[in-house]
Amino acid sequence: MDTLKYKDYEGTAELDMTRGVCRGKILFIDDLVTYEAALPANLQREFEAAVDDYLETCSDLGREPQRPFRGQFNVRIAPSLHRAATRRAVIDGVSLNEVVVRALDDYVHAKTEVIHNVRVAEETAEITRTFAAIASSGRPQWKTQNVH
Repeated sequence: MDTLKYKDYEGTAELDMTRGVCRGKILFIDDLVTYEAALPANLQREFEAAVDDYLETCSDLGREPQRPFRGQFNVRIAPSLHRAATRRAVIDGVSLNEVVVRALDDYVHAKTEVIHNVRVAEETAEITRTFAAIASSGRPQWKTQNVH
């Protein structure tokens, strides 16, 4: 989907074959604000005019215009996942919000490398060895470290 951008707002760019026009609407707000142009080259200008008109209309009505992406949203998850995430946050010394931010960042930026650290200690009379397993690209690599 093609999107138009102006003043932190985004809008669609669509072709209406029935009416023979280009049209769109401002995305990510509850108010319905639409715009159209006869030619694709003019759609950005009409989108910007619609955003400006929306902001002016809100000002005239004495109300705050809706802003897309305030940085807050509700998430519904299973209680068991909520509990597990909260426990993990406490163990890691971070907030539950930080856990969600990290998870979303990994999802959005599609981090494909998975790193798992596994430590196994083996004690003998002479030496203590620590094995660290690092799984990268699907193949574990074992490193041996002598600890005295």
